[in-house]
Amino acid sequence: MAAVVAATALKGRGARNARVLRGILAGATANKASHNRIRALQSHSSPEGKEEPEPLSPELEYIPRKRGKNPMKAVGLAWYSLYTRTWLGYLFYRQQLRRARNRYPKGHSKTQPRLFNGVKVLPIPVLSDNYSYLIIDTQAQLAVAVDPSDPRAVQVQLPLEALCLSLPPCRDHSGGNRDLSRRHRDCRVYGSPQDGIPYLTHPLCHQDVVSVGRLQIRALATPGHTQGHLVYLLDGEPYKGPSCLFSGDLLFLSGCGRTFEGNAETMLSSLDTVLGLGDDTLLWPGHEYAEENLGFAGVVEPENLARERKMQWVQRQRMERKGTCPSTLGEERSYNPFLRTHCLELQEALGPGPGPTGDDDYSRAQLLEELRRLKDMHKSK
Repeated sequence: MAAVVAATALKGRGARNARVLRGILAGATANKASHNRIRALQSHSSPEGKEEPEPLSPELEYIPRKRGKNPMKAVGLAWYSLYTRTWLGYLFYRQQLRRARNRYPKGHSKTQPRLFNGVKVLPIPVLSDNYSYLIIDTQAQLAVAVDPSDPRAVQVQLPLEALCLSLPPCRDHSGGNRDLSRRHRDCRVYGSPQDGIPYLTHPLCHQDVVSVGRLQIRALATPGHTQGHLVYLLDGEPYKGPSCLFSGDLLFLSGCGRTFEGNAETMLSSLDTVLGLGDDTLLWPGHEYAEENLGFAGVVEPENLARERKMQWVQRQRMERKGTCPSTLGEERSYNPFLRTHCLELQEALGPGPGPTGDDDYSRAQLLEELRRLKDMHKSK
């Protein structure tokens, strides 16, 4: 496993940062470690009179961080395009669906609906780790299906009338659009016109509102994972309950999505859009990634007590195969490293420092990019 770490990230933090990064870099090859450490210290030596960076731990191998484009991003984007926009991708999705139905006949997780004054939010576990959601106005018997990946699983729970909200164009989010549209004559499919949503009937833009009974659902443009990625915010005021954010592939419990069709700057802007919502907003993500994400968060912020408490709760849930959603945005601010790029301690531990013009947003984007890179390395172990 290649270790991509800037030696200057360890400056002034010494042993603590070695512990932070050791979890990510465990297993790194050491055949050129000695040569690379010497080269790193020479290339990062400070001018006379300034503090010298502490030497790297012997367990760590230094490989210079490349500022150019990531060559694997093109490969990932090519695969993503094949998966979302071609018949080959559709056939692969059908294969995924069959395997998941056989492996998890009752779903990958046990979930419970939340009822708020006549409005029900029902998470539906589909595929190997996805969630679809039904938002139901129980009085009007109207429903909104968010990311109906498996039409069979969604249909079992549907009342007489329904519409579909599709987030990214991924088959694992919108694969059920066709079957539900055929079964429900008046079904409407909402989503971004930029993302090639299958069977799209009602294109949405930023701040557009969909009204279904007492359900008022606002679309928010959050590009980064895809060019046209939308998240959906259910307004809690009409039913006197909490607002609910259905975040798709933008934001997970203690994590965020990959930037297939965007960059760190656009993803940071999208995450900041979400951070502008209230702390009591419930987060309903598109995947069950909680345990893995919290494990990575513990590597980059090992002393974060909020993360430790959440991890203990999540592990108890997963031992019984229970789902972990929802969390709240207030919780996420306390332990999700991708929402904490403004925190000085995280910047000092991993960040590249201010941009060439001292622009804080630029340095936060760099830190977000580095976190995403390290998360991908952590997952690949």
